[in-house]
Amino acid sequence: MIKKSTLDFLTAIKKNNNREWFEKNKDRFLNAKDNVGEMIDAFLAEAVKFEKGFANLTSKECVYRIYRDVRFSKDKKPYKNNLGASVNVGGKKAMNAGYYIHVEPGRSFIAGGMWMPPADQIKMIRQEIDYNGKDLRAILKKKDFKSYYGELDQSYALKTSPKGYAKDHADIDILKLNSFIVVHKFTDAQVMKKDFPKQLAKGAKIMKPFLDFLNTAIHV
Repeated sequence: MIKKSTLDFLTAIKKNNNREWFEKNKDRFLNAKDNVGEMIDAFLAEAVKFEKGFANLTSKECVYRIYRDVRFSKDKKPYKNNLGASVNVGGKKAMNAGYYIHVEPGRSFIAGGMWMPPADQIKMIRQEIDYNGKDLRAILKKKDFKSYYGELDQSYALKTSPKGYAKDHADIDILKLNSFIVVHKFTDAQVMKKDFPKQLAKGAKIMKPFLDFLNTAIHV
């Protein structure tokens, strides 16, 4: 489970996002980082039951650094106010569809799919949707999937049809997407429960057929 002290640290760093405060509170950060790492390892122990590719994966290969890359950003705050992990076969640097777990006070969630894939991959995904859109629709319409994740995220949809696809294509609403993502949110109370890793694994298992469809499209 996620400890209250972890959420308290993340709340505090949002208000004190500077190196001087961070150095004075380094122990709090390390405790929070370890807590998230332990939670991810517990999640992996559950998820490996249906995702055999996680057999040798550890939290160290999944959890992102708290340090922000500010080189190309107008926002020069040095730290994130969340702790996140890309749980993917191959770890956080892998380019295939996987899970993302986000811990942030009031904004924790599990998400998954592919966020802004490169042009060659998005071309392959659209081709798979063109050929096998009914299979994807069946996944998205399953009762447990729809009740847990709702609809695909529409944040990065094109305003017009992608090149090569008619505007009246049966799956044009999905073909217009530039990201293929689903999200399920958690309250602070939920993330602090002892069964939180099991709840994450439950959500991940529901998501797996969606990830399998995407990974088939990009030949993973």
